[in-house]
Order: sequence, then C-alpha cells, then structure tokens
Amino acid sequence: MAALVSPTGQDIILKGVHPNAGIEAAYKRKLRKMVAAMSKSVEYWLAAEYRAQIPEIAMDSPIDELNRKLKKLSESWQKKFDDGALNLASWFATASKSYSDGSMQKILKDAGFTVKFKMSKSARVRFNAVVSENVGLIKSIPEQYFTQVEGIVMRAASRGRDLEYLTKELKKRYDITDRRAKLIAIDQSNKATSLFTQQNQIDLGLTEADWQHSTAGKHPRESHVAANGQRYKIAKGMLIEGEYIYPGEKINCRCISRPVIPGFND
Repeated sequence: MAALVSPTGQDIILKGVHPNAGIEAAYKRKLRKMVAAMSKSVEYWLAAEYRAQIPEIAMDSPIDELNRKLKKLSESWQKKFDDGALNLASWFATASKSYSDGSMQKILKDAGFTVKFKMSKSARVRFNAVVSENVGLIKSIPEQYFTQVEGIVMRAASRGRDLEYLTKELKKRYDITDRRAKLIAIDQSNKATSLFTQQNQIDLGLTEADWQHSTAGKHPRESHVAANGQRYKIAKGMLIEGEYIYPGEKINCRCISRPVIPGFND
C-alpha cells in the first residue's frame, strides 16, 4: 500500500479510533455470564457438601474428602473455560479487527482518501497475539478463582465456621472475580483497538501520530494528560515516565492516537 501524502501541502491530522463500546459490552457480558455460572455452581455444591458433613466437618477425613471433591469441581470448570477460551478470544479479536479497519477506512474517506486493508503478515502476527493473550486471560479466571476458594473452604472447615460465614466469603470472591472479568473486557478492548489501529497506520506508510487523552477516567494519569496533543513516532511510541508506550497500552488507558498524513512540499 502506497504511503499517503496530503495534497494540500499541509499536514492532515486524522481523527482517532475509539474502542467500540458494543464489542466491549458484549465481551464483558459473555465473561461475566461464565463467571456467574461458575460461582453459582460452586456455592450450590459447597452448601450441599457442607451441610452433609457437619458435624464431622472438623475431622481430617471429611476435610480431605471435601478438598478432593472441590478439586474435581475445579477441574470441571477449568475445562469449560479452556474449551470456550479460543472461540471467545477469536470472536473478540475478529470483531475488534473488523471494527478498527472499518473505522479507519471511514475516517480516511471523510478526509478524501479511499483505502482497503488486507491482512498483512504483520497484521496477522498482531491478530494472533490478541487471540493468544485473551485465551490466557480467560483461562486464568477459574485458576485464580478456585485457588482462593480452596483456601476459603479449607479455613472454614478446619476452624469449624458455619455455612453463613462460608457463603459470605464466597460472595466476596465472586465479586472480585466479576470485577476482574469486567476489567479484562475493558482493558483488552482498549489494547486490541490500539494494536490494530497502530498496524493500520503502519500499513498506510504513516510515521507520526498525535497522542489524544481520553478525558474519560475519574482518576486520569497526569503523564497521559500532559501528553495530550504531543506528536510521536508510530514505530517507537510516546516517551512517558521513562518508557515508550502507545495509547491504550497501559491498563485502563483509553487514550487514542491521531495519525498524521504529511504534507507534500515541492
């Protein structure tokens, strides 16, 4: 694809591509549904097991049996997440790539340029990286959840805690896991959009972009606010707090880039 050049002789600063709220919401909904089903299953199963083993719950044998059954339940849910991870991650990456391409095409069309993006070798590498990262994150949800649940159940059983205590602790763990699922969806939406948009800029032969702060967060990073409007090399990133980064790269960062089509001077 030939590099774009402004016909006016002046730099053209294009609009930036914001993450798609619909894709983010759908991804969040899918993850939270999986987490809710897992948590409900665990709470129901443990309540039944806990009641069945009282008053012997503080004895070694019942605790060992409870732990064995909990591990079996953990393996079952880990397999469910593992089995669904690739399809969900692939859907997310495909939707994000399609949206990023379409948004960039529209922005360019509004500026008087007609382009069509193809899946270049570099774009394919980035696409696979997004899929791989999200597969890992999805699989990590039950891993972290059951590690904490096992500790909660064993402590409750060994100390003779009642079912009410156990239920409250499991509810706390569910809330934490649910928040993590939401964070994954938000953060990965930012990252994937940034990654695909950056690749499109490179494929267009563009070399510079302006950093645009999102102004959306309640507690914005001061360094990102200060970077607003500053120009950086697309191949290198913006130097912020001692490292070169890209908009949307840091966790919860919703900043975007505004690529620059350079002017042509005789």
